[in-house]
Amino acid sequence: MTSVWLAVATLALATAALKLAGPLALGGRPLRPSMMSVVELLASALLAALVVVETFGKGRELVLDARVLGAAFAVIAVWRRAPMVVVVLGAAAVTAIARLLS
Repeated sequence: MTSVWLAVATLALATAALKLAGPLALGGRPLRPSMMSVVELLASALLAALVVVETFGKGRELVLDARVLGAAFAVIAVWRRAPMVVVVLGAAAVTAIARLLS
């Protein structure tokens, strides 16, 4: 578990360093649109990786338990454009019911 958080911290620092180095290296010139889209997606990719690791991993093992059902509910609710309160509370309820039944 420690190595996961070490990787998350390293990636977070690298993301911050890239965002800081950009204006310094470019000297106020605008970044190309193709490069800007990559920089904007770094934080989202880091968060998505953390969610996947925490949902499906335990140590060095792949775990499929109640959290997977909650995450599946959240994905479907977001896809159906449900309000965020419904997504979060519904995912928590589905996870709790699955843990209760198992």
